[in-house]
Amino acid sequence: MLLAAEDPSPVRVLRETGTSDLFLTADHAGRVIPGSLKDLGVSETERQRHIAWDIGIAGVTERLSELLDATAVFQTYSRLVVDCNRDPSWPTAMPEVSEYTPIPGNENLSAQARQARVAEIFTPYHDRIRTLLDARANRRTLLVAMHSFTPSFKGESRAMQVGMLYNKDPRLALILLDLLRQEGDLTVGDNAPYAVTEDSDYGIPTHGEKRGLPHIEIEIRQDLIATPDGQQAWATRFARLLTTASSLLQSR
Repeated sequence: MLLAAEDPSPVRVLRETGTSDLFLTADHAGRVIPGSLKDLGVSETERQRHIAWDIGIAGVTERLSELLDATAVFQTYSRLVVDCNRDPSWPTAMPEVSEYTPIPGNENLSAQARQARVAEIFTPYHDRIRTLLDARANRRTLLVAMHSFTPSFKGESRAMQVGMLYNKDPRLALILLDLLRQEGDLTVGDNAPYAVTEDSDYGIPTHGEKRGLPHIEIEIRQDLIATPDGQQAWATRFARLLTTASSLLQSR
């Protein structure tokens, strides 16, 4: 067993019966490491950085869920334990190095150790999303995957404040890109600073594309949502924009 009785559940749900058409996920909301893994040999300073979680996104998603009355599903554990937006078979799912930081607890993992992380963290999280979406099969649903990105990665600065990520289905992304540009105070990334692909993402391809649900992956720059005030401001902005985008999509 990987998780002990004192370790938290790998998944947290807000507003399971929310009335909104919007359905929120946060794959990298938490930075908990199971006690049995002894912090993976990574210092507390490093575990507070973006390599361990999406800084600020839990707070934004919690507030957005409240403003919209939307169901929201959060991952509790650090992406360093298992990245729930990666296929577990990929090396990036349990990285031995993240950015420039070695992760000693991920070196030379046995198949049994890898499977324990998948079975006790990854699978329960995605099974809960799947079950909740199955229960909404007869109602309109738009999938919104909430993420945040670091202002600088491997020495490269990122000036944009927000990015809209998509792949096979651009319907919702194109509407939101237009709305965000109309805000007048933002530099907006179109499939930047990342892009959704079947080789780099798991959540959108699995729960959005395969189900045929309209979807978007939202990336907000972490320095803008590192405080409660910033989280509230961005949640308020996206509550307005997502409500408008949902209506525009429905009318087309």
